[in-house]
Amino acid sequence: QVQLVESGGGKVQAGGSLRLSCAASGRTFSSYAMGWFRQVPGKDREFVAAISWSGGYTNYADSVKGRFTISRVNARNTVYLQMNSLKPEDTAVYYCAADFSMAMDTARAYWGQGTQVTVSS
Repeated sequence: QVQLVESGGGKVQAGGSLRLSCAASGRTFSSYAMGWFRQVPGKDREFVAAISWSGGYTNYADSVKGRFTISRVNARNTVYLQMNSLKPEDTAVYYCAADFSMAMDTARAYWGQGTQVTVSS
């Protein structure tokens, strides 16, 4: 089992940057693929990015490709989401997820509690 705690959210102006962190408990962190999702009120949770257990493979939603970067440091049990060139439409609660596959089975994955990101125009 994995417990996840996100941090790093906040308010930023359009064009700015934020880096989200997700700290995981447990000694099996390196066994999991990790992902970031986001959700706005009234909408389904949306995939943002995922990274393989080794960090060698990444996948991004088209809406963030070229602006966001996912990375991980297994020795620190931490995954990051560097968000650059932020847009107001990036405003959402961002969730960290852990799953055995980069496909991120949302029903099977472990989830953090979320961190709010607000981008003003």
